[in-house]
Amino acid sequence: MRAMLPRLFFEHFRDTSFVAETDGEIVGFLCGFLSQTRRDQAYVHFVGVRPDHRGGGLGRDLYERFFAAAGAAGRDVVRCVTAPVNEGSIAFHRRLGFEIEAEVADYDGAGEARVLLEKRL
Repeated sequence: MRAMLPRLFFEHFRDTSFVAETDGEIVGFLCGFLSQTRRDQAYVHFVGVRPDHRGGGLGRDLYERFFAAAGAAGRDVVRCVTAPVNEGSIAFHRRLGFEIEAEVADYDGAGEARVLLEKRL
């Protein structure tokens, strides 16, 4: 999982990127930031929980930490995107209170549709 964690997030977005460890091993992470363009918004760039730690609330805990950091910074909207074929991700985000804002064809290039999600804090 370490290869998936670009160092820049933890250097430049320290207050909004989180790592969960068990016995010295990374078992989950969330990398997010406060939008510099939209001062009322925060954005979750990517998140992951090791498969053997899924289903126990770790993903929710990471998001809750991010929501608290975003709220403390005066943000009242959190956004993220996922692939429309990733039904598990969409369901997880809906359980956290995200709503589907739109599905955009070619969002990340030709043939790369994305579901845009939004949560009001």
